[in-house]
Formats: sequence, C-alpha cells, structure tokens
Amino acid sequence: MKTDIVIVGCGVSGLYFALNLPRDKKILMITKDEAENSDSFLAQGGICVLRDKDDYDSFFEDTMRAGHYENRKESVDIMIRSSRKVINDLISYGVDFEKENGELAYTKEGAHTKNRILFHKDETGKEITKNLLKAVKKLDNVTLKEHSTMVDIIENDGECAGIVYRDEKGKYKAVYADYTMLATGGIGGLYKHSTNFPHLTGDALAIAIKHGVKLKNIDYIQIHPTTLYTKKKKNGRDFLISESVRGEGAILLNDKGERFVNELLPRDVVANAIFEEMAKTDAKHVWLSLAPIPKEEIESHFPNICAKCLEEGYDATKEPIPVVPAQHYFMGGIYVDKYSKTSMDRLYASGETACNGVHGKNRLASNSLLESLVFAKRAANRITKTYTEAVHTNKKIDFSVYDGCEEEYRKTVLDAIEREKKKHE
Repeated sequence: MKTDIVIVGCGVSGLYFALNLPRDKKILMITKDEAENSDSFLAQGGICVLRDKDDYDSFFEDTMRAGHYENRKESVDIMIRSSRKVINDLISYGVDFEKENGELAYTKEGAHTKNRILFHKDETGKEITKNLLKAVKKLDNVTLKEHSTMVDIIENDGECAGIVYRDEKGKYKAVYADYTMLATGGIGGLYKHSTNFPHLTGDALAIAIKHGVKLKNIDYIQIHPTTLYTKKKKNGRDFLISESVRGEGAILLNDKGERFVNELLPRDVVANAIFEEMAKTDAKHVWLSLAPIPKEEIESHFPNICAKCLEEGYDATKEPIPVVPAQHYFMGGIYVDKYSKTSMDRLYASGETACNGVHGKNRLASNSLLESLVFAKRAANRITKTYTEAVHTNKKIDFSVYDGCEEEYRKTVLDAIEREKKKHE
C-alpha cells in the first residue's frame, strides 16, 4: 500500500498534525485501540497559554524551574510564543473553554506563579481531543484505522519509507509513505500503577532503538502525586485526581490529619514527600482534603472527579479522599529538533513519545497538551514547506518475524530505561 503520509496515533498530536497538512495529501492514521482511547482524552486539568507579554518571563521560569533547568530553552520559547495561536485554533474547532463574564477564565496549578491555564470543567483533554477528532473525521483525505498496531518502520537507504502494522484481523500490512509521524503516546502500560491506558507500551521507542534512531532522557518519567487509591481500576489504569484540585486549594494530610507538604510545589517534590510520609507508618495512601474549596466550586469545576469518588464511596465535598502516587508522564523519548524531526530523514515524532526538551526532567502542569499541539503543527508546516516525494523500493518483508514482538519490545524499552538510569546515577 502507498500513501503520502502515515500517522501512528490519534491523540491531540496526531490529530492536529493531520489537520495542518495539505488537503491534497493522502493520509493514513492508525491507532492501537479505539480512537477515543488515547491519553489525550484523559487530561483533566487544562492547557497553558501566555496571558500577555508581561507573563512571558514567569511562564518561562516556571517551566524551567519545574524541569530542574534541564529544559531546551529554544523549545520552551517556541511553545510559549506559539500558545495563543494554538488556543485560537482550538476555539475555532469548537473547543469550549470555561468563561467568566464572557471572557476566558484562567486557573492555576502546582508550580505556576500565575493563573494561565484554560480549562473545561475537569475534562479539558476530552473536550479538546473530541473536537479535533470530529474535524479529522470530516476530512476526505484522511483514512483512520482503529485496532491497528505498528510493529516496525520500513527503512530504505537510511530513510524512513513507511511502516509495518498489524490490522484488526491480525494480518500484517506494509504501508509505504513519503513521511511518517510517530504520535504513539507514553509508556504507562509498562507499569503496574499508571494513569495511562495499558496499551501504551512504548512500541515506538523499541522500534527507534532497533533502527538506531536517537533517543533522549528516556529515564525521565514523571510520577503524579495524586491518583485515587482503589482496588478497582477502570480500563486497567489508575484514576487521576487533577493537579488543579490542589491548585484551587486542596491540601494533603497524613493518617493523623496533619498537613505535611506545600501542595503547589513541582510534582516530583510532592510525590517524594508523599512516599516519605507513607513510609513512616507503612501506609498504603495519604489523604487529599478539598475542604478549603467551596462546595459549589468543587461540583462545578470537578464533576467527573466527584462522580468517580462517589463510586468508590467517598463524597469529596464532605470528606478527604485517599490518594497515592502513580506513573503519569514521560518527559524523555525519541529525540526531535524544533520541527519534530527525528535523527532519521522522513521520520517525525510528536507528543509524549517525542523529546523536544520542553519539559526537562519534570513536566510543569498543563504544559503537555500545549507542547504536543505546538510541535505537531510545526512538523506539519515544515513538511508542507519542504515536501518531496520519496523513491521507494518495494522490498520483500518477512512478516513472520513480528509474531510476538510486543513482549520483546517491552523488554527492550525497560532495559533501555534501566541503562539510562544508571548513566545518570
């Protein structure tokens, strides 16, 4: 099969990339599960935006400080300066951000010094992603295939020439393309406790390793401080209690009902404080109290969280809820430049699977959606500007070598993460 561009993954990054490509290009999108089962749908808190020129310095510093100053400054600058145009784009696609007196409402989360986060209740990711998906489904030049798993890329004279994937019937297929975009999300499926969907297992990283594509900081893995402690997991993942709950005033308590940390410190600091507190009494969780937040605000701003807590037998408006840290976000990934191009020609990567350096060692809350969108659009614009058709040699592919490759890929990624950890130690 031949197409112009193939996109692996249909979260916000893959969708926005497709929407910014020329309409005369034939595009194939594949996703490992159902289109709605991407981590982009799960993002609760919100999306950052530069309020005005006076906000630039603090936005930049907040991002750098959260990332332990290991961020790539050029990428941070690009993200911040591109933010307002991206937000305007989202609104044009029907995204309904919260408003006050007819104007956009801004909230604040941990490690932010100013209110610069736009949101839609506590389901911002779902609001953004569903509208982008709706727009993509209207495009005549895009074909979307669900339950289709990439098992390899096709390499031709050192360039990416497309992908090999397994379709919903278990049959392997080769797709030749002029350009390939990897937007496959994070690595939460490798962990016992994660807020991610379990089918996100870092396949693109293993394939990159196999082909010698450069990776960056793959041991930089963020633990979110607050997921709902429960023995019942929905879709095999832990339920996230958004950073914005603490941003609005919620406090963390130990078993004695004592506050033990500044809840607005960066996520890694808060998570470590929780682990230390749990270790003191061998506790399985700590408590998050929403008592400082007015009941009306809890119910209007966090309806999804309230509903989930009620399912578990907790009324968040009246009592503390049990929370525990879990794997949440991947700051490292496939190394890309400022246009999301990897070290292999004709191969791009964007979103959580890529590392453009924005997040450094630890991601600032609500920068993930923005970063994914900004650099997906830059990739699309770059490809549009420099588009050339590739010369493909249809070589015979032995599909049998991919039987059972997922387990091999999982081990490849986990081993690589451990090696990177030892290097940093």
